[in-house]
Amino acid sequence: MIETSISLDMWRRFVKDGTFDSSRLNKRISESWYRCKSLDVDPFIGKVKEYLLLDDLLTQRNKNTLLMEAARPQLEKMKSSISELGMVALIIDPDGYVLSMTGNKVQINEAKKINFIEGVRWTEQQAGTNAIGTALQTKEAIMVNGAEHFAIASHRWSCAASPILQEDGKLLGIIDFSCPVEKTHPYMFGMAVSAAHAIEREASILLHREEMELLQVTIDLIETNKMVLITNNRQLVVTASRLIRSKVSNWFGKSKKEFISLYHLQVQMEVPIYSKRNGALLGYALYFSDNKRTTFFQPSKTITFKGETGISQSFQQLLQELERVAPTNASVYIHGETGTGKEVIARTIHENSPRLDAPFIAVNCGAIPKDLIESELFGYAEGAFTGALRSGKKGKFEQANKGTIFLDEIGEIPPSMQVALLRVLQERKITPVGSQKEIPLDIRIITATHKDLRTLTANGTFREDLFYRLHVYPIQIPPLRERKEDIPYLVRHFCSHNQWPIQFPAEFFERLSDYHWPGNIRELFNFLERLKIVFQGEQVEKKDILKWINERGLCEQTALSNNNVDKDPKVTLTAREKTQKEMMIEALKKTNGNVGLAAKFLGVSRSTFYKRLKRYEL
Repeated sequence: MIETSISLDMWRRFVKDGTFDSSRLNKRISESWYRCKSLDVDPFIGKVKEYLLLDDLLTQRNKNTLLMEAARPQLEKMKSSISELGMVALIIDPDGYVLSMTGNKVQINEAKKINFIEGVRWTEQQAGTNAIGTALQTKEAIMVNGAEHFAIASHRWSCAASPILQEDGKLLGIIDFSCPVEKTHPYMFGMAVSAAHAIEREASILLHREEMELLQVTIDLIETNKMVLITNNRQLVVTASRLIRSKVSNWFGKSKKEFISLYHLQVQMEVPIYSKRNGALLGYALYFSDNKRTTFFQPSKTITFKGETGISQSFQQLLQELERVAPTNASVYIHGETGTGKEVIARTIHENSPRLDAPFIAVNCGAIPKDLIESELFGYAEGAFTGALRSGKKGKFEQANKGTIFLDEIGEIPPSMQVALLRVLQERKITPVGSQKEIPLDIRIITATHKDLRTLTANGTFREDLFYRLHVYPIQIPPLRERKEDIPYLVRHFCSHNQWPIQFPAEFFERLSDYHWPGNIRELFNFLERLKIVFQGEQVEKKDILKWINERGLCEQTALSNNNVDKDPKVTLTAREKTQKEMMIEALKKTNGNVGLAAKFLGVSRSTFYKRLKRYEL
C-alpha cells in the first residue's frame, strides 16, 4: 500500500479541470477518480441516497448467509478493540450493500450524517472513490484518507478495506474499517487484510461443513434411477444420481449452467435444500426430463480431429467445445500444460472452420528473438534494415491472410509488441517494418500459453486490454493425468502412426496409468519412442517390457520398482482436491471406515474412491 496525504486544493483542482500531480496520489485512487468522472459522480454529494429498507436488508443478508456467518467470529473477537480505537467495522456484500456495522457508537452516529449506515450501497458509482467501492472494483485491499475520497461527504473519514475471496477466487464480500481522519490508526490497512484472511478461512470451513450436510441429506435421492443433480448454493455440482454417475466421470465441481449447456439437458424441476441445523440454504436438487436418456452424454460425431480422441469425458467435452467455436470467427485462447497438444487443438479449430482451405500459420512467440519479433510477424519492406532481403518479406500475419494464425506462448511477447498486436486486432491492418503502406487483413487469431494469462495480466506483464481482445473464447486442455483412460488409445495411435505392430500386456497399461505424466502426451510419446528404439524388430515378451520399465523407469527422474512402492511423486493438491480429501475423511468417519458406504455417501464408485485413497495417501 502507498500512503499519501493530499491537500483539499489538489482535490478541488481535479474536480474543476481534471488535473492533478500524479506523483502525489496512489495509482489506484487516481484511476478511481477518473472512473468517477466518467460515471458523472457528483463530488459535492453530502449523503449517499441509495439504501435498502429493513425488509430488503434482511433479504440481502439471507442471500449472503455464508459471508455473515464467516465474519461473525472475527468481528466478535475484534469488537472491544475496534470500539476503543474509535473505529467502525463493516461487512459489505459483492453488490456493495453494507450488511452489518459494528464498533464505536459515537462514530456510528457520526456516520449516519452521510447515510453511512446498514443497508446503504457504498460503491464508487453511489459514493465516489472510497475504500469499499474501490476494493469492490479492483478486488485489492486499499486505504483511502480524507480528500483522497472523490465525494466531499467522506472527506472527514479514513477507511481501509480488503476483499474477502472464496476458494475459487470469486468475491464473497468486503470488510472495511473506518474512522474520522484525526483517529486514523497506522495498522488499519493490516487489520483489514488480516481480518479478510481470517474470514476466508472460516468461510472455507463452513462451506465444507455445509457440503457434507448436503451430501448426507441427499444420499437416498442420489441412489434412485432418476436423472438428478445436486448443486451447492453456489450452483456447483457436488454429487449426482447413479444414472448420471454411470455416464460421466468428472462431474464434480462443474457449474450448473455448464453442465446443462454441455449436455443439452432440460430441467424439469429445481428443489431447494435447507439445513436442518440452522435453516440455511445448502443447495438444490435438479431433476431432468427422461426424454434425453437415449442420447445422454454422446460425444461429438461431426468434428474432424486428426489424432486420437480416446474415451475420457474430459476430452469429449473439449471436442464439443471445439465443435461449437470452430464455425465462428471468434478469437480463441487455449490454455494447457506443456505437452498437451495446443497446436493440435488450434489446427483442429482451423480445419473445422470456413477457413479450412486457407493457410494455417503457427508461430512460437517464445522462440523468436525480441528484436526480430515485429519483422517476423508483420514482415518488412525492401532495405528496412541491414541484412534484410532485397525484395522485402511477408510477415506471418500476411502469410495467414484469409486463414488462421496461431500464436503459441503469447505470454512471451514483449510490451512494445503487445501494443502493436492490440492495434492489429483493433484495426485489422498491418504495416511492415520500414514501410508506410498498410495491408488489410482478414484473419482469425488463436493464441495459447502454458502460463496463466490472467496472472500475467494481474501482475502487469501482459496488457489488460489485449487480454480481453484475445480471451474471447477460452479453452482448457485437460492434462493427461486427468484423462488416463485414454492412455491405451494414445498408445495404439502412436503404434499405428509409426507402423509398430506390438501387443502390450495389461500390466504395461497399469504401470502407465500409475504415473502422473508431468510432460503429458509429449512425454508419453517420447517414452514410447524410446521403447520402440529398444525393442524394434524383436519379439517382445511381457517380462522384457516390465523389466525394462523397472530398470529404466518411465522417465529419467522416475524409476518404478518391482513392488510398485512410491511410484507417484508428491503432487501439490488443488483447493478442490483438498476439499475432496476432507470429504473422504469425514465420510469414512461417519461410516466407521466402511469404504463401500463412504463411496456411496459421496456419490462415487468404489474404484474411484480407492484411487483417491491412494492418491491422497489416506
